[in-house]
Amino acid sequence: SGGGSPTPSGGRPQTPPDGRPRDRPTLGVEAVDASDGPGALLVGVHVPGPGHTAGLVRGDVLLTFGGTRLGTAADLARAVAAARPGTAVGLTLRRAGGHQQVSVTPGVIT
Repeated sequence: SGGGSPTPSGGRPQTPPDGRPRDRPTLGVEAVDASDGPGALLVGVHVPGPGHTAGLVRGDVLLTFGGTRLGTAADLARAVAAARPGTAVGLTLRRAGGHQQVSVTPGVIT
């Protein structure tokens, strides 16, 4: 009698009854741990995709995502998973020895 199932308290998306995962935020990039310090080294940028639209390129090292420091590629994956699709997020990246600030709007995988 009351209305539905309890809301899970964890941050993981729940799989609906039809078995398909809910929309997840994505940058459309592939990253590995940077070898020369903290950060996530981009080894692939999907075209089209939110990362490409924001001007990210292969070889960029992402250092922060929305104010969260990125020590590894796994940190990037967690930060993106917690992002709101359609809401712009600030990134700090290292490219050719310099630091840049860019804004990226995560999209969704449907």
